[in-house]
Amino acid sequence: MPHDVDLIILLAVGFGLALIFGYIAARLRFPPLIGYLIAGIIISPNTPGIVGDIHLANQLAELGVMFLMFGVGMHFSLNDLVQVRRIAVPGAILQITVATLLGMGVSMMWDWSFGSALIFGLSLSCASTVVLLKALGDRGLLNSVNGKIAVGWLLVEDLVMVLVLVLLPATAVLLGGTPIAGSDPEANIWLTLVMTLLKVIGFIAFMLIIGKRLVPFIMHMVARLGSRELFTLTVVAAAVSIAFGAYKIFGVSMALGAFFAGMVVKESDFSHRAEEETLPLREIFSILFFVSVGMLFDPLILIQQPLHVLAVVGIILIGKTIAAMALVLFFRYPINTALTVGASLAQIGEFSFILATLGVSLQLLSIEGQNLILAGALISITLNSFIFAAVEPIQQWIRDRSHLARLLERSGDPLAMLPDEVSQDYLRDQVVIVGHGEVGRHITQTLMQQGIKVVIAEENREIVEDLRAKGIAAVSGHATEAGVLIQAHIQHARLLVLSPMDLLDIHKIVDIAKTLNPQIQVLVCAESNEQAERIRSDHLGEVYFAKTEMAKNMSNHILNQIQIAHQHTPTH
Repeated sequence: MPHDVDLIILLAVGFGLALIFGYIAARLRFPPLIGYLIAGIIISPNTPGIVGDIHLANQLAELGVMFLMFGVGMHFSLNDLVQVRRIAVPGAILQITVATLLGMGVSMMWDWSFGSALIFGLSLSCASTVVLLKALGDRGLLNSVNGKIAVGWLLVEDLVMVLVLVLLPATAVLLGGTPIAGSDPEANIWLTLVMTLLKVIGFIAFMLIIGKRLVPFIMHMVARLGSRELFTLTVVAAAVSIAFGAYKIFGVSMALGAFFAGMVVKESDFSHRAEEETLPLREIFSILFFVSVGMLFDPLILIQQPLHVLAVVGIILIGKTIAAMALVLFFRYPINTALTVGASLAQIGEFSFILATLGVSLQLLSIEGQNLILAGALISITLNSFIFAAVEPIQQWIRDRSHLARLLERSGDPLAMLPDEVSQDYLRDQVVIVGHGEVGRHITQTLMQQGIKVVIAEENREIVEDLRAKGIAAVSGHATEAGVLIQAHIQHARLLVLSPMDLLDIHKIVDIAKTLNPQIQVLVCAESNEQAERIRSDHLGEVYFAKTEMAKNMSNHILNQIQIAHQHTPTH
């Protein structure tokens, strides 16, 4: 019996090489996806040796795109975006605009058409969520204010790119490309665009009204059976079926369908289980996606067009980074936030690949343009870990050598100083709380209900604005800087309460606080038992680390300490 083994060869060789080069990349502290891309390059038609079936690879890549978008949808958090909306939404849109214009300007100097230049610029404007989440996770920054701003920024970029992927086929003819297969080339372009938007709106309405209820209901029914494989199958079937239905019934991209499938699954009570049990499958298809992208890359572009490659890398690493940093500083966030966001965006990834591939299929982008985008992605992802590692030294260098830079974070910033209406009497024997997350909010609410004076020190400017609108004394900035604690009048405070944060930051804050107020009592909310032991051994303060009880316990402890202090205060 004859066998067609092209698919088996592609999977065997692709996975084998992906494992080898992914391992090497991880050992060198690079993102493993660099290894997956290299594996694809090795088996591509553009390099000697084993050649994989590019047509099969493209079909597997379609599945990879669907599962990537499904994962993006499952990670999309409207609450996280709302918390940083005032900087993430305008910042991301302006940064996309600047990067797109830079890409268009350079490519039009190379005599490219407007449509090619637009696709090229958009491809360089969007960073990789996969790379960012790994970089922030490795450095313990995912739950920090800087991390949340960077993730929120990329969520906005993802939404913009999803919209671009939906509208691009409908506008291909207008931009100088070819219409999508099966469409009428004589149809009015504006009518086509309006119909596309109506179909997208119809699909979104269907998912929000029916899908949002139907999918969680089905997941609940299957979960009651207690069958793990049926539950996993339900989630996978939802992802693939909704993506295909979006394409077949509503005529929108499968990427958009998969994205909304992830969003409705996230609404279920079983979202964490769904994410955990489908993770291996999603990662397998993501690896196939990156391998197939590598198969499209022609390494000769590095030799034939070195100046073009340098220009692309310059836009990604320098143009985007400077634009993002300038925007963050314009919104009066500190240099540390600007550097973190700038480093986060100094790379391109999966959306760039998807957009470039779609551009080629619509004959809007040349193979040369696609190769330049892939080269820029490979180089920028490789260098991104070094850029993140340079954030702290660069920040220290700037602050040590530039008086203007040191003032830039505070000068003229009304949120960096307490309002004049906060009386001096209020700023004595108060409790200074660093961080207004889940723990900080609970403690603040409890103490204020008891009439205890509280001053909040918080990095997130939007939170500070909201607190002040409620009449709560708050100051914006990172408490590792003496100026922030001075503004909170730490020198006259009774207690300092630290929300969960990095151990190094705890050391810095406690050192500054005890220098300004040697008698101050410190309470620390630790993130783990190990961190709690370190805090105790370093004599930094009293520790609470049981996350479910720590806010309540810390609140009770503060109340007890203040009551004891009042009992020992002499009356006159």
